[in-house]
Amino acid sequence: MAHRPIPEPFQRDRHDHQECVSSAVEAAHELCVRRRIRLTELRRRVLELVWGGHAPIGAYDILDTLRGERRSAAPATVYRALDFLLENGLVHRIESLNAFVGCGAPRQAHSGQFLICRACDTVAEIDDGEIAGVLSRNAAKLGFRVDRQTVELTGLCPACADAAG
Repeated sequence: MAHRPIPEPFQRDRHDHQECVSSAVEAAHELCVRRRIRLTELRRRVLELVWGGHAPIGAYDILDTLRGERRSAAPATVYRALDFLLENGLVHRIESLNAFVGCGAPRQAHSGQFLICRACDTVAEIDDGEIAGVLSRNAAKLGFRVDRQTVELTGLCPACADAAG
């Protein structure tokens, strides 16, 4: 698997966020066409809201935004859209925050490792197959079968670390 040593969201001087969002929506559209599933207007809008920044967003924050756009949305509607996006690998759930971030590599199956900045809330995803493999092998040694893997690391991104001195 590809390993991205310096996640894009932390490289703010070289990060085109609008391109990031457009790319995510395009990848979602392609994936849905290939799988013959529907990327409804609501699912697309929820995906755009998740990708609105690289900070995790909660379901109720998404709901508030949708209601502010004069859409009739209920919690169940948002959760169904998020479930669809999760099931199809378009977003990830940050377990420790009960929130969601966009998936940087929806075209390939992978286990994500997430870097969460405790100061600015930016989240970056790295995809290191070696880490996933080590964890799975160690679990197997204990007789444990891994179904899903999420690794979350909390710390400071380069900008916040520089600001903190």
